[in-house]
Amino acid sequence: MRGPDRVGRAGRAGRAGRAGWAGKDFPCPAHQPYLPYLPYLPYPPYPPYLPLTKPIIAIDGPSGAGKGTVAREVAIALGYRHVDSGAMYRAVGWKALQEHVALDSDEAVSKLASASRIDVSTARVLIDGTDVTRAIRTPEIDRAATAVARLPGVRAVLVDRQRVLGERGAIVMEGRDIGTVVFPNADVKIYLDASPEERARRRASDPAHSGPTAVGEVATLLTARDEIDRTRAASPLYAAPDAVVVDTTGQNVDQVVREVLTVIRSKLKT
Repeated sequence: MRGPDRVGRAGRAGRAGRAGWAGKDFPCPAHQPYLPYLPYLPYPPYPPYLPLTKPIIAIDGPSGAGKGTVAREVAIALGYRHVDSGAMYRAVGWKALQEHVALDSDEAVSKLASASRIDVSTARVLIDGTDVTRAIRTPEIDRAATAVARLPGVRAVLVDRQRVLGERGAIVMEGRDIGTVVFPNADVKIYLDASPEERARRRASDPAHSGPTAVGEVATLLTARDEIDRTRAASPLYAAPDAVVVDTTGQNVDQVVREVLTVIRSKLKT
């Protein structure tokens, strides 16, 4: 079987530093003649070059590879909806803790997930009307989300919901099994990766995540999470055979977003 295509390695020209992976904001000039309804972007907007269909863009990868930041900026550039599937598992983990539900009980957590209303947008995450946007970005919820994500019943409930969100297309969804399980026939599949050291540095400096800030400690936690994600029975983490693998090591956000948009344009033209 042909392995994943590989795009973008460390050591290329333009290693413009790592600043900007967390809390990325762009200036917004007063005059935007080409696409006034979108914020200013340091790369050209791409909707005019895309087909009239409404594609599904799947972005997968491990923690710290840049999925969240890149997926948000790509969705803005395309004018698509952005969905962080991992936030759904975090929300379920948060509610399970609130209701003292055993995190290793597939039946109990699946029932909780099925009965919960989860609303995920770029701006916030709600579960049953409660805004948990900040509450789900803690080490405690990291562990809870990892635990519930291993449960086949929970994954079945949330995968069904993720597929409903993608029914109309025009969506960029990020996670760990989007291109392999949720949307195996996605129009474009991207797998973002980076060196363990780079991923640890990004996660340690990310203000969206509270917890350890020492790179060594974060690296240890990410290694443990990787092992769990890649060996779990339900929807393990791996790059789909037809995914384009983008190594984000040594690249800044703008460089990676440009590269991903170039891949999308190429794939949708064929």
